Amino acid sequence: MKKTHLLGITLILLTINTSLLTAQVNKKLRVVVTTDIEADPDDSQSLVRFLTYSNQWNVEGLIATTSIHQKNRVAPESILTILEAYNKVQPNLLKHEKGFPSFIEIKTKVKKGLPIYGMEGVGKNHDSEGSEWIINILKKNDERPVWVCVWGGTNCLAQSLWKIKQTMPAEQAEKLYKKLRIYTISDQDDAGPWIRKTFPGIFFICSPGYTYGDATWLGFSFGMPGSNKEVVSNEWIAKNIQQGHGPLGAAYPDVAYGMEGDSPSFMSLISNGLNDPEHPDYGGWGGRYIYYTPELSNKPDLIARPNWPVTEKETRPLWANAEDSVYSTVDKTWHKSIQATIWRWREEYQNDFAARMEWTTKNYNEVNHPPVPKLAHPDHFTVKSGSQFHLSATGTYDPDGDSLSYLWFQYPEAGTYKGIITFSPYAANLYDLPVTAPVVTSPQTIHFILKVTDKGTPRLTRYKRVIVTVIPD
Repeated sequence: MKKTHLLGITLILLTINTSLLTAQVNKKLRVVVTTDIEADPDDSQSLVRFLTYSNQWNVEGLIATTSIHQKNRVAPESILTILEAYNKVQPNLLKHEKGFPSFIEIKTKVKKGLPIYGMEGVGKNHDSEGSEWIINILKKNDERPVWVCVWGGTNCLAQSLWKIKQTMPAEQAEKLYKKLRIYTISDQDDAGPWIRKTFPGIFFICSPGYTYGDATWLGFSFGMPGSNKEVVSNEWIAKNIQQGHGPLGAAYPDVAYGMEGDSPSFMSLISNGLNDPEHPDYGGWGGRYIYYTPELSNKPDLIARPNWPVTEKETRPLWANAEDSVYSTVDKTWHKSIQATIWRWREEYQNDFAARMEWTTKNYNEVNHPPVPKLAHPDHFTVKSGSQFHLSATGTYDPDGDSLSYLWFQYPEAGTYKGIITFSPYAANLYDLPVTAPVVTSPQTIHFILKVTDKGTPRLTRYKRVIVTVIPD
């Protein structure tokens, strides 16, 4: 074969491989964090966890901002301090999974907003390196959504949107708004409600209003009835995160008010087979949310905050609080609450974090890695009323060779069919499960979750979600 032909084939193969690599990279979610770090140790805690999953995302920005708890200060230097600890363990994380960004790469994305509180920092002459950075991210020639995880106040993002609205043609601006996916940890300034009112089409997840006492994110670590309190205790944190887990573990501060109140903003972005970021109503590690127009809560707050500026009612639908009914293995009782949509997964996401902290210092063969669930059928299919079908996890395996436990269960709140499916035989420990479809008079969706847990240390869990549409016979 002529050399020119060989060269041509080589270039074609190289182009194909490059295209495949680009496609794989582009599957990652684009994520920005804005944080009032130093207002409370929990932002630093959440940042440590966030970095142990940073290979799953394109981290586009880490921006220091203000909040109701820290009105006149931003602390980008505290972000950099934790990144320096991450720098020391990043090479070891790469032994376990690919894609962890380098310190040099992520350091360039640390920015700061103005040290001004709320809407006082939004408008003419209030641009900051943080707000300009967000605009540049949205303007990139990249159609993937941009997830903005707001851990404090929202005014830096609000300034970005204000400037886009003021300086760009409406049609062009609308394309940028459509890229946004915002999750705010309640409302920690008056800029979040302003965004929702001024930009009614923007995707927004929030437990709205000033009160923390009626927020979904409390389920992440607070001692709600039925929740597993042991795996969020100071003793558990010291043993599994802080002590003997290298520089990144040492950078995880002790709990003041509550552990990692900001982590729910990104927990549903973790690729675990359960989460579906574009469908908050499906439920996952970050909780479950439904699309409606809520009112601001008047329930008692956990923290007294006089003269809170957020007093208007919501003017538009958003993804807000939803309830799950969950059977607790802790107290052997059913519990129904908005917080249960998160704490139902608590042992599983805590074990997952503990394993990743071990990845920061140990070799691959010394630690546990999550199982890999498989399905012997599509994850969406249609059946007729009363017919029998099978849910099968054939092909599931564990990369460490650990033995596996299987559990199939229905997630009734996630589907349109609200009845309870009775499995026969019981679904525990069966990787292949026969199911009889209910009788329906109109098409209904049923969400089935496959939960696969290994017997390593700590025990790790991954999922598959199967959505079955049942149609009348």
